[in-house]
Amino acid sequence: MRKIALCIILFSAILFNVPEVKAVGDKCPTDAVCLDNPLNVDSPQKLIGVIIRGALGVVGSIALAVFVYGGYTWMLSGGNAEMVQRGKLTFFYATVGLIIIFSAYAITKFVLADLLGLG
Repeated sequence: MRKIALCIILFSAILFNVPEVKAVGDKCPTDAVCLDNPLNVDSPQKLIGVIIRGALGVVGSIALAVFVYGGYTWMLSGGNAEMVQRGKLTFFYATVGLIIIFSAYAITKFVLADLLGLG
């Protein structure tokens, strides 16, 4: 019971003593905390665009790793037809996955930016 009361007291002390947070563009009063905007976005749409571009970078890195794995499998097959086929299929599926992902991005960008004018 003591722990719960202590947690409630600490939580309320933190909750009611939070300083005001302002962006740097505004004039910063002395009693407020001023923060920079590290992402340089001013709307949710731009934030989503930044997230999507970052995700595509991660997808490209994963695709590179899959291509390396496919090449590794193929080169170390030692003439085993099954391992050669596994390496070729790894290359094929990685390529198909990249095509699907980038096509989906291009179609979405075309629809939103060019057709609907939300660019």
